[in-house]
Amino acid sequence: MASTFHLLFLFLRLLPLSATANLHKSKILLISSLLSSTTTSHLNDTPPTTYFEVTKPIRLPKTQPCVHPILHHDFGYTYGKPPVLANYTPPCHCPSHDFSKIVLEWNATCKGRQFDRIFGIWIDGVELLRSCTAEPRATGIVWSVKNDITRYYSLLAVYLGNFVDRTYTGVYHVDIIVYYYPAEKKFNDFESNLENLASGYGSWADLILPISRNFRLNDGLWFEIENSTDTEGKEIKIPQNVFRAVLEVYVSFHESDEFWYGNPPNDYLLANNLTDTAGNEPFRELVVTLDGNVIGAIWSFTVVYTGGIGTLLWRPISGIGSFDLPSYDIEITPFLGNMLDGKTHTLQFHVTNALNVWYIDANLHLWLDGKNTYTEGKLLQHLVIPLGISYSSDFKGLNGTFLTKANRSISSTEAQDPVLVLGLAADGYLHLS
Repeated sequence: MASTFHLLFLFLRLLPLSATANLHKSKILLISSLLSSTTTSHLNDTPPTTYFEVTKPIRLPKTQPCVHPILHHDFGYTYGKPPVLANYTPPCHCPSHDFSKIVLEWNATCKGRQFDRIFGIWIDGVELLRSCTAEPRATGIVWSVKNDITRYYSLLAVYLGNFVDRTYTGVYHVDIIVYYYPAEKKFNDFESNLENLASGYGSWADLILPISRNFRLNDGLWFEIENSTDTEGKEIKIPQNVFRAVLEVYVSFHESDEFWYGNPPNDYLLANNLTDTAGNEPFRELVVTLDGNVIGAIWSFTVVYTGGIGTLLWRPISGIGSFDLPSYDIEITPFLGNMLDGKTHTLQFHVTNALNVWYIDANLHLWLDGKNTYTEGKLLQHLVIPLGISYSSDFKGLNGTFLTKANRSISSTEAQDPVLVLGLAADGYLHLS
């Protein structure tokens, strides 16, 4: 295990997450500059503020973890420069290599003025964490993110693009640590295999394939979806002894679509001559296709980043999902019958009604049959009901109300698998005045 070598990437996006952030933050800058001369001595005596996101605690075993520092780096002026790379080798100093829990911890400090930055951590192209930095204060801030990465057991890319000048002075001082928790001793085989029996497949995938861009010298590994017709993806070829496949999708939305859930319809913008306001209705759907056929759809959680809406809302408690953006699992086992032919297949993504820009990539988790070289499957039925969406609006001038309704259904049946059904339905109400 100690001889295994991987490449870790970290990317932090330079550009502010909100297209409107420049105007809103320039006003704050003007006010703060007038007050700076009278507050300098006070700021020097003020301890840094601890920021945090309210999340469900990670359930940890009672064993003592093996601590493995991965990276220490100061992200200053990194815009347009290569991602930060770290050679990753699984720890050889641990007394046990039978781990029941693996936790990635991101610790960072920053002082001064800075935008919120999106960043991702990859290992060999597989994304482990997507997050947003906290916006610092003149007195300094500290924050920590812990992420359960046990599902990436078979693996075990960091780029953070930042901008520093006389105005935006915040440098992110980052430490990344991995904690390996040895498995607790079990009294019998039944207790030892309890988790495997519950899942029916085993705890972790045997192989994880990255569905992301190839390594680039000045950007993250995610695909960029810039409009509703944009499609991005990757060709893959899987082993022929796979018996289960799960596609884990990472997605985040920025710039014109950072607040897509509040975007008014285009007829409202046209009637009021609003040329600088993002539109395309308040509905987005990420669609996943395999060889051109729809196999899944995601209605992503409306994460508000640390600079979104009003920065004072997120001090010191950050918005849900902002420090640890959720990923979304799509069970694609029913489609293995089409993928086990030893040929190349194409996974692609597009976003309904998208505006610039969405960052999307995925990890393909594969479980292998260790006793057989080949497995077989057959897709018995695959039913996709097209997206049903309706809009209604009632407005006069800038005042009005808008109602959006949407529904989607995808079902698949495989010869050796139960029926997989995805059903989504929602009503959305928007009032502008």
